[in-house]
Amino acid sequence: MRPEIDTMDRMILAELQRDGTLSVDQLSERVSLSRNACWRRVKMMEEEGIITGRVALVDAEKLGFGLSVFILIRTTHHEPEWLKKFRDAVTSIPEIIGVYRMSGDLDYVLRARVPDVKAYDRLYQRLIAKVPLSDVSASFVMEEIKETMELPRILR
Repeated sequence: MRPEIDTMDRMILAELQRDGTLSVDQLSERVSLSRNACWRRVKMMEEEGIITGRVALVDAEKLGFGLSVFILIRTTHHEPEWLKKFRDAVTSIPEIIGVYRMSGDLDYVLRARVPDVKAYDRLYQRLIAKVPLSDVSASFVMEEIKETMELPRILR
């Protein structure tokens, strides 16, 4: 049974979402809690799967992956075997950084990071070689206006 997340846990999570590199001492100071109590709460949230990891956010453009692409997929295949093949295909392509099964007209939306349009075409060729797809289209991001991994209103 999952313990209740209280206001202090939410404050800790909000601070960690802003800066995952905070030491326990820094974190405890920011939320006005003793170091040991803060450490216990963080450990509990890790053990319960509330905190699933900590990552460094990097500038994709500075690393040569300046083009963000949304790949829109429709398929006529919905069998378990096809789904396994699709999952294996999309998880094996490192440029694909997000895969979402959708309701509505689209079956899947993929998000990829590539250096340029030619690199996207190579990704596309690899994908269709691995799994049959009925309809694939891509939209290239012209400007990233907002992108965050922080959950909204975590302090409720």
